[in-house]
Amino acid sequence: MELEFEKEKVPYLGVPVREIQNVEATQELKLPDGLPDVGKIQAAWGQEILRGKEWCMDSILLTGGVMVWVLYAPEDGGPSRILNTWIPFQMKWDLPDNTPEGKIRAKCLVRFVDARSVSPRKVMVRCGVAAMAEAMVPSQAEISTPGQIPEGVELLRSKYPVLLPREAGEKAFFLEEELTPVGAEKVLYCSMMPEIQEQRVMGNKIAFRGNGNLHVLYTGEDGLVSAQDFLLPFSQFADLEGSFGNEAQANMIPAVTELELDLDDEGKLRLKAGLLGQYVVEEPSILETVEDAYSIGRELNMERTEANLPVILDCRNENIFVEQMVPAQGGREVDTRILPDFPQQRRTDNGVNLVCPGSFQTLYYNDSGELQTVGGRYETERNIHADEAARVTAIPEKPGEPQVSFGNGSMAFRAELPVRITSEAGRGIPMVLGLELGEEQGKNPDRPSIVLRRADGTRLWDMAKKAGSTVEAIKKANDLEGEPAPGQILLIPVF
Repeated sequence: MELEFEKEKVPYLGVPVREIQNVEATQELKLPDGLPDVGKIQAAWGQEILRGKEWCMDSILLTGGVMVWVLYAPEDGGPSRILNTWIPFQMKWDLPDNTPEGKIRAKCLVRFVDARSVSPRKVMVRCGVAAMAEAMVPSQAEISTPGQIPEGVELLRSKYPVLLPREAGEKAFFLEEELTPVGAEKVLYCSMMPEIQEQRVMGNKIAFRGNGNLHVLYTGEDGLVSAQDFLLPFSQFADLEGSFGNEAQANMIPAVTELELDLDDEGKLRLKAGLLGQYVVEEPSILETVEDAYSIGRELNMERTEANLPVILDCRNENIFVEQMVPAQGGREVDTRILPDFPQQRRTDNGVNLVCPGSFQTLYYNDSGELQTVGGRYETERNIHADEAARVTAIPEKPGEPQVSFGNGSMAFRAELPVRITSEAGRGIPMVLGLELGEEQGKNPDRPSIVLRRADGTRLWDMAKKAGSTVEAIKKANDLEGEPAPGQILLIPVF
């Protein structure tokens, strides 16, 4: 007699690719006519721009570029001048064979920007970009559940709480602002670092809010270089394809897709910034399966398998602290830029060791009133608990406000660097796919009707199956509500 099981489809997003790539590019800049010869390179900055994401037959592509600014002191001793350029990049990730089309999430970072003069009229610029790309495709698992079960068949039913990625998408929007800096005469460079402060799933929509953090470096009316930050709040809705309950949550990665900043004749900054909110909706579910079965007095054959699902175990922010001393004849700080890189991972006995590298650059006036730059690389570590089978993703977020102080021929640099950490695991959920019952077997007259056994940590289910009893019968005979205490003597009725 074959017992049929029903099949329930459980949709989720599979992630065939989640990888980080690094690229480097160089470009030679020729000074435009009218600009004085280069005497000394003072600083260089970059802003990553994500232009496009493309799903091809066998790969995914990211295209974009870095807006680069180079500050230099002229050979004739005049005021500092600025050069700017655009350095494009393209990155490609191969997909496994026969991967269906899905969605792409990406996080791009400028790892470094440096410049050097190769002649009084030429500057060589080099920059490095890191990008993490996620390819997410619609997938589904089959969960088997029994229909009508005849008397005498015992089932071990198990419930598994899981948090699954269900839907991915993005919302593009613009920030257009008119800003008034303090006495700006000329903009030298700007950067935008968006951050998501709140994200909420509301049925068939995502509501999210955050800030576009604009940083501007400029020369003032007094000819000195100054920096100013602008907090630009935004609030947006994104329409979802499905509808979700109150327990669903969003996981969003922001990106800058466009950045224009102009200083008009009235001394006002006109900003146009394109932003992209890339989201994944995660929803908790309870999956119930039959893990084991047996029949009292009849032979029973089972077909078993495991359903593998990409379960999200944990998502949280960790703050990494950096402190470093570098030689410097200071001065007054003008501007400090932090460039965090993607953390590297090393497995340990009790988790994952995150090695968090990056760089910083401080522009300052020394005691003689000269504009100088100092900086360096940093690397700090943090050990986090993670299951052995867990896959950890660590993404740097907006750094905290750096603290810089000068003294005794050195500069102390301190900063707090948030990192968003997500742990996932491919959870195997055991289940019975089908049952086949054999003929009834006669009861052995020599078999006892009650067995005595001392509880030794074995589950009631396993005791009942081995003895030819049931869990409910054992509980009733021993007045149990759950599993027995270690060492407890149990009466096991045998049928």
